[in-house]
Amino acid sequence: MIVKPGGGPETPSPRAGRAWHAGGVNGPEIHLSLAPELRFFAVQERRRPWTAVVTDGASTLGHVVESLGVPLTEVGRLVVNGEETGVSHLPSAGETVEVHPVVRPQRVPGAPLRFLLDVHLGTLARRLRLLGVDAAYESEDIGDPELAARSAAQRRVLLSRDRGLLRRRELWAGAYVYSDRPDEQLRDVLGRFTPSLAPWTRCTACNGPLEDADKESVRELLQHGTRRTYEVFARCTVCERVYWRGAHHARLEAIVSGAMSEFGDARAALS
Repeated sequence: MIVKPGGGPETPSPRAGRAWHAGGVNGPEIHLSLAPELRFFAVQERRRPWTAVVTDGASTLGHVVESLGVPLTEVGRLVVNGEETGVSHLPSAGETVEVHPVVRPQRVPGAPLRFLLDVHLGTLARRLRLLGVDAAYESEDIGDPELAARSAAQRRVLLSRDRGLLRRRELWAGAYVYSDRPDEQLRDVLGRFTPSLAPWTRCTACNGPLEDADKESVRELLQHGTRRTYEVFARCTVCERVYWRGAHHARLEAIVSGAMSEFGDARAALS
């Protein structure tokens, strides 16, 4: 797929402007508009309302959109000459193409809603687990091919801020995380996918389910001060990590309360 930078003055007309050609490429020229929500993925000259794009005559519309920097995980409807089409459409000369964003809340068919997060989203993974959301995460970088393969094998939605990772063909499903701030990242994911929330039911360390544990059964795992001060405990059924309402509980409770008040009823309202 070869796409050339656009030129010419900014104009709302899809027929205005000109496409730059280089290296003898002279394939079909289309007129493409990215939705405002998607324009930040593209280089500056592609962020105008309409831009002329020269293709190689063989690449699909999906490839054309990705070549502009937009991961298909973020694309909703594709409208060609006023009619909705799919990513496999082969563009023809003179077509006008509107690229719309994913509609929120987004439905992910075919599997229970589960997530896989790349190495840069550890805080987000722990907060999702705090809310009872199934969020797999590796603290070491296992590489893009392995992440994409796990997404496919386990049917998990891969969350990442790496556009290249989200463009891998073996990926089952994915989503770009738009912010680098954990609070905003959590709101973004919860608002986009509206997962069912069950706070305090998952281990924030390994993602395993928690179960209530009586004090005597975990006594040997506790420091003396903890044994003396606390009476209510939970333990991970996978890694056996023990939890209690310690010094950080108020901060965690604030995260849970905020998420539940904003998103706790979102899935029920959509069902």
